[in-house]
Amino acid sequence: MADRMTVTNRDLRAMLRLVASPDDENAPEPLPWSVLAGLQELISCDTVTFVQFDAQRREVLLGQEISDAKPGLDEQQWNDALRAFWSHYWNTASCCYPDVTGDLVSVTRQSDFYTDRELHALPMYADYLKAVSGEREMMLCLPSTPGRVVRLLFWRTSGRDFSERDRGLLTLLRPHLHTAFQRRRSRPCSGPLTLRQVELLRLVAIGFTNSQIARRLSIAEPTVRKHLEHVFERLQVTSRTAAVTRAFGQEPFDAISRAPGS
Repeated sequence: MADRMTVTNRDLRAMLRLVASPDDENAPEPLPWSVLAGLQELISCDTVTFVQFDAQRREVLLGQEISDAKPGLDEQQWNDALRAFWSHYWNTASCCYPDVTGDLVSVTRQSDFYTDRELHALPMYADYLKAVSGEREMMLCLPSTPGRVVRLLFWRTSGRDFSERDRGLLTLLRPHLHTAFQRRRSRPCSGPLTLRQVELLRLVAIGFTNSQIARRLSIAEPTVRKHLEHVFERLQVTSRTAAVTRAFGQEPFDAISRAPGS
């Protein structure tokens, strides 16, 4: 029997909340946290990831995540998994589909490309997806450029696949999510730091080391050090503590550490 789309009143209310003004309008992240939380509620899943990367240079340009899944990898395991991801990326149709075809409109599921048996036989599954519990995935792309695609990824560690209802709701929300992203992207920075520098400094405030920040943002550790040098220069400080205090003050520390996806 074909998968039918059924939209409930609860779905409609959740969608209306998503397209309304976010409750964290002034936060520095690429999307409001309230939007990611709303999407996780609407599309029941363990993790929602908002990401843009340069597929040729293997560099993450922006990243944001909200997750109920428990971390399962240590730093070395994550680095190994990330190297495997890039190694298999162009040979895994469900990953490179928007880059190869230029189709950024279709909402795709892993199961559109592979049966469970085919998925489990993939090198990408053995070396990456299995390690990060990526059993079920659905992808929504926002208007961008093939090779540097802006993506919302929905993950389930187990259980049933994403449905046509899930796909349909995301298709309807796509223009509103793009508007929310563009609004954040086009607004002037309220301080001397770029959004990327604020994102990095937020991880410093939580207590992450340079190595952990590099892992979190999928960049090289020397790049983290260079970013911090620029932050120190802009804020006219000489230490991590001073940079965090100058950027956020004393009060935001607890709020920063409790932010979703931290």
